[in-house]
Amino acid sequence: MSADNKYAGLFLAQEAAKCLLCHEAPCTDACKEGLRPSDFIRSVRFENLSAGIKAVQAETCRSCEAACEKACIHYDVPVKIQKMVLVTEAETEIDNTGIGDLSIEFCGVQCENPFFLSSSVVASNYEMCANALRAGWGGIVFKTIGFLQPEEVSPRFDATRKEGTPFIGFRNLEQIAEHSLEENLEYLRRLKEDFPKKIIVASIMGQTEEEWTELARAVTEVGVDIIECNFSCPHMSAQGLGSDVGQNTDLVKRYTEYTRKGTHLPILAKMTPNLGNMELPALAALEGGADGIAAINTLKSISGIQLDNMAPPPHINGKSAISGYSGKAVKPIALRFIHDLAGHEQLKGVPISGMGGIETWQDAAEFIALGCGNIQVTTAVMQYGYRIIDDLISGLTGFLKKKGYSSLTELCGSALESFVNPDSLDRKTMEYPVFNKDRCVGCGRCYISCQDAGHQAISFDKTERKPLLAAKNCVGCHLCLLVCPCSAIERSRRVNKPKNIREIQNDENVGA
Repeated sequence: MSADNKYAGLFLAQEAAKCLLCHEAPCTDACKEGLRPSDFIRSVRFENLSAGIKAVQAETCRSCEAACEKACIHYDVPVKIQKMVLVTEAETEIDNTGIGDLSIEFCGVQCENPFFLSSSVVASNYEMCANALRAGWGGIVFKTIGFLQPEEVSPRFDATRKEGTPFIGFRNLEQIAEHSLEENLEYLRRLKEDFPKKIIVASIMGQTEEEWTELARAVTEVGVDIIECNFSCPHMSAQGLGSDVGQNTDLVKRYTEYTRKGTHLPILAKMTPNLGNMELPALAALEGGADGIAAINTLKSISGIQLDNMAPPPHINGKSAISGYSGKAVKPIALRFIHDLAGHEQLKGVPISGMGGIETWQDAAEFIALGCGNIQVTTAVMQYGYRIIDDLISGLTGFLKKKGYSSLTELCGSALESFVNPDSLDRKTMEYPVFNKDRCVGCGRCYISCQDAGHQAISFDKTERKPLLAAKNCVGCHLCLLVCPCSAIERSRRVNKPKNIREIQNDENVGA
């Protein structure tokens, strides 16, 4: 971090979060130099500084009259675009080598990049999918089709919020594609015909053994590249569909077998997270003829209760139903299941298409590092649009270059060896918190959390408004570091746990 701005990271994150991410952004329209401040802010928002700074010119921005800020339509205080540009320039090493190669082979199919739309409303007709493919997505998993043509409810969405964050998790009551089977097959045919180098995946869901075979045969005939079997939708209105199948290994195996009868194409089995052990249905799918696994689908959920009328949102005439939960909130759960699948002895090397809370290139890289060869996205697109593909591609490309990876395949699964059983973790050493007094603003959040939910290892000097570490009580849990709003607490180097107070007093790593 540059010496002249000790809060650079916090400033950038907070200003970018404030931006409304407008369509046809007034700030960009107002720039007399033809720069793209809206693209810059979006890249900063999605943790992609090096790409963001290329959308503007620091020298030009430094001397301009900030017409972009005057045009900002934020409802309160305009985004400080000019200062953001200058701070980003100071914090970023600009990579001018251009976009690298993100191509990867998945289930025997060559993909130009690993980023696909997942089977959902964001990929539910020809025009939508075509727009996404033109924007740069490597492929689409078309919204699940079947002989069943469901009738949907209104409203059908709800979001989970926290403090100033409007969209942490997302609940939806949507089922499979609303259009007729004939219409959906025609969409798939046209997509492959018009975008022959893109990967078109058909998601299917049958109600009988024969339907699985017929659906597989039909989508194969229209030219798709891969078939995904939806064994996991958590809120179908008909019995025996979706997650009801995914929790039954016999059904998973049998329906995969019947899908295999209708196609020679690679088959992905989409797993439900609404169970304890995903490896069992995954193994059953492979026994039935699947080539890979897709995980995770949404979690069964209730997002809340409206206490004024006791109705669960989204409610339809005061009633609702348990349905699927997605978004950033499910990412830790998704990563756990990906880890379990990729690390299982009998599943090693099986292609995995990962999804669940992926919004940024860093999210995607984490899924790939745990073993995914392909990434699917829905909820982030619902919030921000297909345009996020720019930052997904450039951010991941920049990371691969910075780390010296020659291909995406080298990253795949590289983090698996970092996980061990709990009894194998080092329990003889610890890391103390170290307070950066120059960055500390004296809010006392660390003191409150340690006092009320930790080990009472922090005292608070009210006069100086600074925290002090009582090292004899500290266990190195780092709750204080996590709650600090100013990034003013860091980690010491790892040391042996002290045996007595004298060792603590003599340890130069301890304290402020």
